Amino acid sequence: MQSPAFTVKIFGIYIGLTGIGLLLSPNLLLGLFGFAPAIEIWIRVLGALTIILGYYYWICGSAGEAAFIRATIPGRIGFCALCIGLVLAAGAPWPLLAFGVVDVLGAAWTYLALQRDAGRGAEGAG
Repeated sequence: MQSPAFTVKIFGIYIGLTGIGLLLSPNLLLGLFGFAPAIEIWIRVLGALTIILGYYYWICGSAGEAAFIRATIPGRIGFCALCIGLVLAAGAPWPLLAFGVVDVLGAAWTYLALQRDAGRGAEGAG
């Protein structure tokens, strides 16, 4: 298993690539998930913000910023919950849940890496 910092860096790459897709070719990505073509600029703005978010993940993962790494876990789980809410309450297409599933899987990977590191620390202290 990899370090918690590594899991966050990899997730940052995923987020950044998603952002690039939304910025440069939003309708290609949206079409894969059953959304109608976007004609407003907001989807590209979301892409730009997503690229920046991916950058934050990469930088904080590279620096091993423990508070950020821990904070990503409930944040990613919350994103999944919001995706579920959008599908159930706002009529978003079901494939949107794929983004939420990726976030939960990433959060679980980071959580397990943190637990493994914590276990190593306890073993080394004894």
